[in-house]
Amino acid sequence: MLAFIRDESGATAIEYGIIASMVCIAIIASLSSVSTALQGLFNKVAAAFP
Repeated sequence: MLAFIRDESGATAIEYGIIASMVCIAIIASLSSVSTALQGLFNKVAAAFP
C-alpha cells in the first residue's frame, strides 16, 4: 500500500495530459485567427475572377 502511495507515475501522466491539452487549446485559438485571414484571402481571389 505504501508503494502505491509513493508511486508518482500517474501524476506525471496527468501533467503531460494537462500540457498536451494546453497546446491543443493554443493551436485551436491560432487556427481560428488563421482561418479568418485565409477566408478573406480566398474571397479576394474569388472576387478577382469575373
